[in-house]
Amino acid sequence: MGSLTRFITVGLIVAGLSTVVHAAKLEDVAPFPKAENGFTRQVIHLAPQAGEDNYQVEILAGKTLTVDCNRQRLGGMLEEKNLEGWGYPFYRLEKVIGPMSTLMACPDGKSKQDFVPVVGDGFRLRYNSKLPIVLYVPKDVEVRYRIWSASSTVEKAVQE
Repeated sequence: MGSLTRFITVGLIVAGLSTVVHAAKLEDVAPFPKAENGFTRQVIHLAPQAGEDNYQVEILAGKTLTVDCNRQRLGGMLEEKNLEGWGYPFYRLEKVIGPMSTLMACPDGKSKQDFVPVVGDGFRLRYNSKLPIVLYVPKDVEVRYRIWSASSTVEKAVQE
């Protein structure tokens, strides 16, 4: 086997291993507990980014509800917990309250199905592709997320 062939083979093996590591089961990372009765465990695996300090993850937990023209919101708090002995964070949404709504009169009277998010503390997390984001939420709650990034442009405040 020539050195180029050996190099390509080693490169393919390394690429394959990195895919296997990223696709590893959660239990292979750390012993995160199973979801309790009435809850689900949901996991987010983030892709590596250059300059991860410039990114954040917004957790959008919520429910699909029938809504009208009013703004709907659910209430709750995403609490950070610590996996004992490992120091890894995980998150728990204990209770969801609502929905709360504005009280406008809707002229058309039409309703539709829409995703209604939980609004509260703890839903903006640090971006860290080295660890999965593990969330425990009530069974009827869906978890979505979006990535926020900082602009490379930094403005200066004006003294007045």
